[in-house]
Amino acid sequence: MPIRRELRPLYPPHWKELSRRVRFDRAGGVCERCGRPHGGLIRCLPDGRWFDPRRQTWRDRRGRPVPTPNLLALIPLRITRVVLAAAHLDHDPTNNRLRNLKSLCQRCHMLHDRPHHLAQRRITYRSRYAAGDLFLGLYARHF
Repeated sequence: MPIRRELRPLYPPHWKELSRRVRFDRAGGVCERCGRPHGGLIRCLPDGRWFDPRRQTWRDRRGRPVPTPNLLALIPLRITRVVLAAAHLDHDPTNNRLRNLKSLCQRCHMLHDRPHHLAQRRITYRSRYAAGDLFLGLYARHF
């Protein structure tokens, strides 16, 4: 996952090497939450189930084996490429201890960061309302 320009000063100069160590040396090139392999094309369903080509089995969103889905469940099947990222477990980019970093695929990373993203979205909406109130008068509250 690319680092936003305004957050780059928070990361150490050796971040690429540290990220590589977490993703490939420690985790072996797989997501530490669900087990999806880095760089692989996988078949996945919207509910998080995915086909593990190495073990020729379907897995749930946590990487546990599940029964093969029926034909109707396979209709929304899509193929996606897995990209691993080193995620900060405490959402603090300055805390780069190895025990605070985890190798996560893009799906698991988004799920891990969801509460933080929702809080940021709320702050963004509230600041827009505040700016509108300041310059345009009171908005009608729709939330």
